[in-house]
Amino acid sequence: MTSPIVETPIVETSRLINYNVEEIRQDFPVLSQQIYGKPLTFLDSAASAQKPQVVLDAIQHYYAREYANIHRGVYYLSQVGTQKYEDARVKLQKFINARSPKEIIFVRGATEAINLVAQTYGRKFLKAGDEIILSRMEHHSNIVPWQILRDEKDLVLTVSPIDDKGNFLFGDYEKLLSERVKLVAITQISNALGTITPIRDIITAAHKVGAKVLVDGCQAVPHMRVDVQAMDADFYVFSGHKIYGPTGVGILYGREELLNAMPPYQGGGDMINSVTFAKTTYNDLPHKFEAGTPHIAGGIGLGVALDYVDGLGFDNIARHEQQILDYALNRICEVKGVNLIGRADHMAGIISFTMDLAHPHDIGTILDQDGIAIRTGHHCAQPVMDFFDIPSTARLSLGLYNTEQDIDRFIDGLHKVNRIFS
Repeated sequence: MTSPIVETPIVETSRLINYNVEEIRQDFPVLSQQIYGKPLTFLDSAASAQKPQVVLDAIQHYYAREYANIHRGVYYLSQVGTQKYEDARVKLQKFINARSPKEIIFVRGATEAINLVAQTYGRKFLKAGDEIILSRMEHHSNIVPWQILRDEKDLVLTVSPIDDKGNFLFGDYEKLLSERVKLVAITQISNALGTITPIRDIITAAHKVGAKVLVDGCQAVPHMRVDVQAMDADFYVFSGHKIYGPTGVGILYGREELLNAMPPYQGGGDMINSVTFAKTTYNDLPHKFEAGTPHIAGGIGLGVALDYVDGLGFDNIARHEQQILDYALNRICEVKGVNLIGRADHMAGIISFTMDLAHPHDIGTILDQDGIAIRTGHHCAQPVMDFFDIPSTARLSLGLYNTEQDIDRFIDGLHKVNRIFS
C-alpha cells in the first residue's frame, strides 16, 4: 500500500542574511504577554526554551486532523502519522550528522537516554572494578544513573576536576585515564556555569585507552551545530524542550554497532518481531529500544523545531547570543555586590551569580514581580554548588529570542534588589 504524501511545514529561510530578533520574537506567542502588568522578560531557556508558533501549530494540527497510532496501522491516518514521525527521525539524524536513522532512538528526554545506556550498555559490558569518569559539572541526570550502576556492579566513579573559573581541566582529566576506564560521561556545556568543554579532545583521549564516551548535549544543541561523527561520540543525548520543541521527547544517538549489541531497555509493543510464551525475538533498530506507543506529537513537533532553528542558521544564532552574553556580562558588573560563579574561558549564554545582600530565591521572587523570569536554586548540579561552597545561585540563561532590552530590564531588577535589602 502506497503511503500518502504529507506536506511538512517549511520554515522561511529568508532571514538567514539578516537576523532580525524583533521579527523572530513575534514567532513566540508567549513573549507578547505581560506578567503582573510588565512585559515578559524570559531568561530561563537553559531550563526549557519557549516554543515558536510553527511548533505549536504542527502539534495542534496532528492532534486535530491526523491523529492515529503509528507503525502498525494500514489506514490513511496511521500512515500519515508514521510518515511524519519517521521523517522527524531522519531530520534528527541529519541535524546531528548521525550515519543512519537507525542510530536515533526516541526517548522521553536526556534523562531517560542516560538511564537507558546505563541499564543496557552498562549492565552488559561493565564489570566490577571498571571505572567511569564524570566531570564536576554534571547535571544530576548524568550522575545518579551511574551511581545506581556503580552500587549494583561494584564500579568506580572518578570525578574530573574544574578550576575556580569553571574551566574543565583537560590535563587533569588525561591523568585519570587508564585501561581501567571503560566509560566517560560528560557534558558538552554545563547547565550551571555555561562552560563549554573541549569535547572532541575529551573523546579522543578516552578512545586512546579504549573507553566509550557518552555526551550530554542538552545545553549544546540550542546554541551550536553538533556533528556526532566529527566529534566521534559513542553516545549523544539531548531533550527536545531545550531546543524550542515539546517536552517529553528527546533522543539517544548511539553507534549502530553498540546499539545492536545492547539488550532492550523496556519490553512491550513495537520492540518485538514475535512473541510466544516460550520466546520473544526483538525488532531491529531503532524500534528495539522504543517499546509502546511513543510521544508521536512530540516527535513531530521536535522535527519542526529543528526546521525552525535550521531556518535561522546556527551561525546567526551563535553570533546573536554571543552579543547578548557579552552585553549581559558587561552590564552585570555595574551592579554592586554581584558575584559571578564561574567565568570560563569558553562559555555559552548562561550566567550564574549570587548577591551579597539577597538570597537567590529572593532575587528570583523580586525579579518575577517585574515580569523577569530567571532560575534560582542548585540547578540539579549540587556538586558544582559544593565546589564553590554555596547552596544555590541565581541563573540567567539566553535563547535566540533575547535582546539587549531584556538585559536592561534584568539589570534594573538587580538594582531594585539592592535597594530593597540595603
